[in-house]
Amino acid sequence: MPVSLALAFALLAALEAAGLIALGVLLARTRRDLAEARRRADARQAWVSGSREAVKTVWGAASLLRRKGFRGALLSSIEDLAGWAQVERPDLATLAPDGHVAIAFSDIEGSTALNERLGDRAWVRLLARHERLVGKQVAAHGGHVIKSQGDGFMIAFAETAQAVRCGLDIQAALARGTESAERVRVRIGIHMGTSVRRGDDLFGRNVAMAARVAGAAGGAEVLVSAEVRAAIAKIPGIVVTGTREVALKGFDGVHRLSTVERG
Repeated sequence: MPVSLALAFALLAALEAAGLIALGVLLARTRRDLAEARRRADARQAWVSGSREAVKTVWGAASLLRRKGFRGALLSSIEDLAGWAQVERPDLATLAPDGHVAIAFSDIEGSTALNERLGDRAWVRLLARHERLVGKQVAAHGGHVIKSQGDGFMIAFAETAQAVRCGLDIQAALARGTESAERVRVRIGIHMGTSVRRGDDLFGRNVAMAARVAGAAGGAEVLVSAEVRAAIAKIPGIVVTGTREVALKGFDGVHRLSTVERG
């Protein structure tokens, strides 16, 4: 084979090899770019989905409150959570072997009017901060958020003192700062029951009682039932600051409810 022809073949082979190398590099870079684009798309989709869910929750809650009117607006979160608990009947007895469970309900007072003043975007941000604040205090006191909806929470504790201290610490945290330009005022009601088991009628009664106690509370109050007051009577650092007799929907007679504070 002539030398010139051999050199031509060698040059052609070299060019082909270089082309394959360049193509390999290009394919590898394309794969990386596609993977990065997919990762960013997934992140954007997750953010959009989360934002949509938050907005859906806010609009759903606002629509429900408007349909029920002012009185319904005050009670909606608590009522809805209590209704869910009585239907679903979570097994709260697993929290405490002796069957004593303290149930707390909370919600933001005047949430509909506050939503209107702040606007939906600020309201969503406020709800997110409020959820973090409540979750932090519940975890610190060994509680369990059984259900949350909008600005309302249903929380269970194995010990009554844990529930009361948690409620007081939530109020203290709210008092130390503002979650927005508006001062957030939260109503908290606590009741305790024994032999709380899945499917037991007593469980439904205790949930309803805790919800009614919370519904009778005012903004920035921790209001407890007579059973809770008796259970914390000898607990240091907690004092009863007032007692009132109220009628509770679905329950006969009048009931003595007490406000508690740190002492």
